[in-house]
Amino acid sequence: MTTEITYLEAIREALFEEMARDENVFCLGEDIGAFGGAFKVTEGLLAKYGEARVIDTPISEIGIVGAAAGAAHMGMRPVVEMQFIDFIANAYDILTNYVATARYRAFLPCPMVVRGPSGGYVRGGPFHSQNPEAGFIHTPGLKVVYPSTAEDAKGLMKAAIRDDDCVLFFEHKYLYRRIKGVMPAGDHVVPIGKARVAREGTDVSIITYAAATWKALEAAEQLQAEDGLSVEVIDLRTLAPLDDEAIVATVKKTNRVLVLHEDTRTGGIAGEITARISETCFEWLDAPVLRVTAHDIPLPYAPQLEDFVLPQTPDVVRAVRRLAAY
Repeated sequence: MTTEITYLEAIREALFEEMARDENVFCLGEDIGAFGGAFKVTEGLLAKYGEARVIDTPISEIGIVGAAAGAAHMGMRPVVEMQFIDFIANAYDILTNYVATARYRAFLPCPMVVRGPSGGYVRGGPFHSQNPEAGFIHTPGLKVVYPSTAEDAKGLMKAAIRDDDCVLFFEHKYLYRRIKGVMPAGDHVVPIGKARVAREGTDVSIITYAAATWKALEAAEQLQAEDGLSVEVIDLRTLAPLDDEAIVATVKKTNRVLVLHEDTRTGGIAGEITARISETCFEWLDAPVLRVTAHDIPLPYAPQLEDFVLPQTPDVVRAVRRLAAY
């Protein structure tokens, strides 16, 4: 009998399987051992693999990443947990100036994963709800992954651990226990750099990722029922490198594009995607590319204010209707 598992359990399953497959894989981070991590992603790993491979660290993100980089140079494959991905900012320098350049600069291998809970919709306020992915996609040498389904969370985690570059793996905390999936049999690996068509459509394309994918799918259902619009939803899955072929293919198919993400508007990845569309397939557009994003303010604690700041399904519906009217 096939059993559904949550997004969180899928990530944990990937960690268990990769640690069993390769003895060079180990985990380190704050409270990941006996406590099992802030969200219990690493629960059970310490009992299975011991203190040598599941290491509780001091509260120092730069120190954790530095230790992981040194281990990666020596042939290990460390998986770093950021207790909340917001605090990856403390490791920005070592990730962008050192880890990202190590192979290019000194032929030093850096096969490591930095993973952690990110995103809003959970009333976590400005220190526990950020989406800092755009701050890293600009840096050559780093790969950035942000899955929206349990199946992709597992498959991309396995791919990230096996990758020979540093992979930043964003896990949306809102999805941890809300989204379930059935894992394919065998060694389930999802390739980094490949988007997926989450919903086929012919009238308007929504390009998105992470929790916003589910907002897009909800909007697509509503638009189909109320307006008769056929909306295609592209789940990027990987933000660096972007799947340009998938982006171009959906533009040519529908000729109308909305880019949706939970991150703030200014400097968000929607701007990069819009620029690429303008450069490579402008002649296929029948309307301007629109963006639906969070507002450019720190995320509030108050539920009503958070709901206003973050993109919601009605925001997507309104934007798609505007596109369809051109």
